[in-house]
Amino acid sequence: MSKKNSKGAKPKTGLDRCMELASDRKGVIILAAVLSSLAAIASFIPYIGVYFMIRSIIGVFPDLGRLDMGRVMSYGWMALAGILANILLYFLAIFSSHMAAFGTLYDLKVLFANHITKIPLGYHLTIGSGRLRKIMDENIESVEGFIAHQFPDFVASVTAPIVMVILLLAVDWRFGLASLVGILLAFAVEFIGFGSGAMKENMAKYQKASEEMNNASVEYVRGMSVVKVFNQTASSFKKLQEAISGYTEWVLKFSLGWQNCMPAFTTIINNIYLLLVPVGILMGSNTSDFTEFAMKFIFYLLFVPAIAGVLNKIMYISESFMQIDGNVARMDEILNIPEMPETSHPQKPKGEDVAFNHVSFTYTGNSEEKALEDVTFTAKQGQITGIVGPSGGGKSTIANLISRFWDVSEGKITIGGVDIRNMAQEELMHQVSFVFQDVFLFKQSILDNIRMGNENATKEQVIAAAKAAQCHDFISKMPEGYHTVVGTKGVHLSGGERQRIAIARAIIKDSPIIILDEATAFSDPENEYLIQKAFEKLMERKTVIIIAHRLSTIRNADKILVMEKGRLAETGKHEELVAAGGCYARMWKHYTEAFNWKISGKAV
Repeated sequence: MSKKNSKGAKPKTGLDRCMELASDRKGVIILAAVLSSLAAIASFIPYIGVYFMIRSIIGVFPDLGRLDMGRVMSYGWMALAGILANILLYFLAIFSSHMAAFGTLYDLKVLFANHITKIPLGYHLTIGSGRLRKIMDENIESVEGFIAHQFPDFVASVTAPIVMVILLLAVDWRFGLASLVGILLAFAVEFIGFGSGAMKENMAKYQKASEEMNNASVEYVRGMSVVKVFNQTASSFKKLQEAISGYTEWVLKFSLGWQNCMPAFTTIINNIYLLLVPVGILMGSNTSDFTEFAMKFIFYLLFVPAIAGVLNKIMYISESFMQIDGNVARMDEILNIPEMPETSHPQKPKGEDVAFNHVSFTYTGNSEEKALEDVTFTAKQGQITGIVGPSGGGKSTIANLISRFWDVSEGKITIGGVDIRNMAQEELMHQVSFVFQDVFLFKQSILDNIRMGNENATKEQVIAAAKAAQCHDFISKMPEGYHTVVGTKGVHLSGGERQRIAIARAIIKDSPIIILDEATAFSDPENEYLIQKAFEKLMERKTVIIIAHRLSTIRNADKILVMEKGRLAETGKHEELVAAGGCYARMWKHYTEAFNWKISGKAV
């Protein structure tokens, strides 16, 4: 399956892009197209059969005794065969297109899911989970729907008009031209409605507004606790209110855009016979063979409903093309985000030291908005390196860069002397374990959540890791022990319990480099003590980098890095930094004052 177009080539959209995505199933797609074309041709056979039946009857009227019933019955069987052929061929066409569509949907979802794991983490934060969910659920699903349903209908909508025009002109070119006038009028109205730039723009803005409303809705639901605590409502959540208003504006503009062309189109295609009647009167009043004229006139009156059906299908296909253009464009917008580059000659580290060499980094790409600037340090194997500093100083950025959630803008980061950009992603992830401040547990069993650190771990190894992380006791008290699913049947874990499960996950992964990002920030004293005990097992013989607000957490670290405004302000041990009287000394003074602070009746 092709994810991107070749460099320099014009990007494909709509039908072309869908066919490109389904290129691995080209044979089935072609089969669906052929069967759909044959079904469209077969749909006209009943009209021809009925016409010849009426022609046979009128030819002998009023002496019906001369009627050749065998021939009439054969025309009847011809009409029935056309109906059955149309049903069978269309069924087979849809069956084939669904086979191609379901396979394409599977490949596309896997491709999309893999791709978003390889793009820089910053894109996830800027795009928003609501928009990503909509693209993965709705936009990608629409590709499946288009290939499965709209593509066979599109092929039929191309074949049917050609056959229809041939039949219209073949029986009597004068009636045929009268019918074509109505068809051309209908096409003109359809083009005005579907082909206008304003309508396409409205469709694009409508889809964008829908994505923004999804994003705001997800954020609103996630922040429900804050909304409730402050007695707020959906209307007071400004972002959601603006998103709903924007969606309402564009859905109304898009819907009201049809208020003129849709009634006009429907009126024309359902009343083409009104163009035939004047022509029929004129021709009938000047004909010398009334029987032949009547037979042809009756044929066109019978055929008019088929014209309405064909043009209706074309109209709905046109609407589907507008929608799929926007859906595919939004999907490709994500797929075209460049992945983190992978080296073609991966190297393996020869140790576990982590070194920053003159590293600078910017989230925005603006060199004047650096999150880190010229940072150099080494975190030694078997030692604890603490990172502290004011909020926004660059502490978490350091942690994220080590795992290549982003790539550095300048300088390099090495593990065991190897630039992490020259390591295979799998090898890098094997080298590093994270314990985040905000722990995320999947809605799976506790066993599976811990085993995520090592999917091949046995249950005994999971239990051993849980014991080392000080969480075996509370897990054993769960309704189903290690098989208890987090978040169901009233099972909710405290912040400290979630942290210890995350530590168990890191222990079972057994990576040589451990990064702890504010891992005790939400813990009460008892939980903090248990987490610290868990750290003792986790940190044995490892390269440990701890990011902390609680300075007591890194007081005994082998090295402390003090970050301020993206720069490395100070480096040293606790006693050295306190004695230096710099930024760290001020932070320690404020920390100890806060620790000894007591509530009093005096205003501050």
